[in-house]
Amino acid sequence: MMMKRLKKSLLVLAAILFALPSFLVTAASNESKPGEISSKDEVVYAKLSANGERQEIYVVNILDINKAGKIVDYGHYSNLKNLSDLAPLEQIDNTVEFTATEGKFYYQGNMNEKALPWNISVSYLLDGKQIAPEELAGKEGHVEIRIATSANKEVDQVFFENYLLQISLTLNLELFSDIQAPNGMLANAGKSKQVTFTVMPEKEEELVVEADVVDFELDGIDITAIPSSLPIDAPNIDDMTGEIHTLTDAIKEVDDGVGALANGVSELNNGVKGLSNGSKQYKDGMYAIAHSSSELVNASGQIEGALDKLSTNLSANSENMNLGDVKKLEEGLVQISGGLKETTKGLTTLKENYATAYSALNTAMAAIPEYEISEEQIQQLYGSGADQQVLDQLIETYSTARTAKGTYLSVQEAFVAVDGTLVQVSGALLEMASQLEQIANGLSTSLEEMNIAESITQLRDGVSQLSSNYRAFHSGLVKYTGGVSQLSSSYSELHNGVVALSDGTGKLESGASQLHDGTTELYEATSDLPEQIKEEVDQMMSEYDKSDFEPVSFVSSKNEDINSVQFVLKTESIKQEEAEESEKTVEEVKGFWARLVELFK
Repeated sequence: MMMKRLKKSLLVLAAILFALPSFLVTAASNESKPGEISSKDEVVYAKLSANGERQEIYVVNILDINKAGKIVDYGHYSNLKNLSDLAPLEQIDNTVEFTATEGKFYYQGNMNEKALPWNISVSYLLDGKQIAPEELAGKEGHVEIRIATSANKEVDQVFFENYLLQISLTLNLELFSDIQAPNGMLANAGKSKQVTFTVMPEKEEELVVEADVVDFELDGIDITAIPSSLPIDAPNIDDMTGEIHTLTDAIKEVDDGVGALANGVSELNNGVKGLSNGSKQYKDGMYAIAHSSSELVNASGQIEGALDKLSTNLSANSENMNLGDVKKLEEGLVQISGGLKETTKGLTTLKENYATAYSALNTAMAAIPEYEISEEQIQQLYGSGADQQVLDQLIETYSTARTAKGTYLSVQEAFVAVDGTLVQVSGALLEMASQLEQIANGLSTSLEEMNIAESITQLRDGVSQLSSNYRAFHSGLVKYTGGVSQLSSSYSELHNGVVALSDGTGKLESGASQLHDGTTELYEATSDLPEQIKEEVDQMMSEYDKSDFEPVSFVSSKNEDINSVQFVLKTESIKQEEAEESEKTVEEVKGFWARLVELFK
């Protein structure tokens, strides 16, 4: 058995030795002719401290050789390592040369002085106080891990502008609980919880992970950067824009409704202005009537006294009256008749003015709408989003208008009675004046016919009846003027309410106009909102759609045919110190021939 194995090993060794000169000849032949690269990939590995500071960077270059021969690549490395075969790598300044056969060729180059495209900063807080990572191991409490990323201005911004970062932490659930990551995604991974963050191109972020911890330990934070080169399909926003169309239509209806409200309020305000003017005329008329009532009552009292005295004198001295006395009596009666007629004219004018004022007041009051707004409708108005101050003014004006109209309707009979009473008073005075005039004419006729005794008797009877009637009239006039005075005083309060209503509707018209301006502006701003949303979505998608991005080399701008460049970064782990092992295993460094011999064991 041993002989067979030895024989087999010798045959393999002989085959290798036989092929080795041919391989060396082929390699020597390839060194003399240039090779060709169809594409190149770069994977940048970086080791960071627990705080995110750069410690070590190396790049694994993967070249796709489509023609064997001498290959030239570019990059400034502090150390090179061939990962494909044992062929040597030669570096002169920023040029790397080697010989390769067709297929994939891998080599590693260390670049410890090269800066990364991102500034990474990691800080730790324990129970709200910042703590160094080396002091955090084994601690317990509430921990915060803050990861800040920003652009490194010293490096080509093409990576920051086109690459997205994926940052992940793996937290042992036996140590960590109540894990919170506001901007991250949490996923279960066995007995661990994985927290993943994504930072979009051109964005600088500060990411936070919070948790309660015992015996703090943390594996390194993994950070990968890849180009955001996948095409992004625009989302279907037809349903959303359709709903927004419905919204803009509703806003248009609101705007039209508020416009109608503003027009209605304007008409109401004009009507209330007319009401205020009519109310002022009426108040002034009533004031004039009330203040002239005393004069009217005094004059009427004088007439009553004169008629009563005349009746008494006629009854007592009718037999002693001579022609001169009768003539004076006739003149006095004519004067009294003329005075009553003048009073009648004044009352007629007063009646006309009162009728005009009352008509204006009644028309303005009738213009106030009869409809009622329910409490439910008022709450719906407040819930519509309309300006609350304007709505408060609207409700206040509505209540004031309803109160004013209710008060007016309750005293309207008194207003109507004034007009009728003025007609009656004026008619009664005119009738009295006619009677006095007839008496005076009767006296004149009697003088002409010289039937003085009979005329005086008729005069005495007529004056007595007139005096009795006028006494009743004067009593009614006193009551009437008292009622007018009370009505004038009461109406002053009503007029003050009408003036306040007019001020309120004026403010309401201004507020409704502003509200309409606001709803119009809102409609104009939202009428093309669906189109604006589409434009914003397209613009946003264009910002994140990097499908036209052409990769460039991180190692050297001279490298061409770059297929992809990726970054793999990892921070140091934070672990509790372990006891040193009593014995250390030292790995034996074996040469090429030693490893070759092992193949046959």
